[in-house]
Amino acid sequence: MNIGIKLTGMEPLEKVFNNLADFQTRLDAVRAKQVTEISNRAAAALGTPGATPRDTGELRISAHADYNDFSFGYSKEYAGHVEYGHRTRNGGFVEGQHYLETNVDIQRPIYKEDAEKQLDKVINGG
Repeated sequence: MNIGIKLTGMEPLEKVFNNLADFQTRLDAVRAKQVTEISNRAAAALGTPGATPRDTGELRISAHADYNDFSFGYSKEYAGHVEYGHRTRNGGFVEGQHYLETNVDIQRPIYKEDAEKQLDKVINGG
């Protein structure tokens, strides 16, 4: 014997939940786009804002994008020293190049705009 329950009047709430699920899917696509753009900018020619500094090219080669958690970074152990700066053996200081910070600063308003567009599409249809 099966027992069923039918609730009436829940259609608006169901629509909200469906829209939220749709927004999550759209937001994941937006996040993937951001990682791709950051990665492409990091690989750009020297002098491009956000491009990875190059000496031997090892830092650039160590760049990696992860689309499972929508992240981008560098695996070389000295990446942070190039980004933020470091002391030298004689007590001097090499200024950081802030290439990743610059890249993220460029991407931040793009991400905001892309996410807002998708939210508007979910709320207003489209």
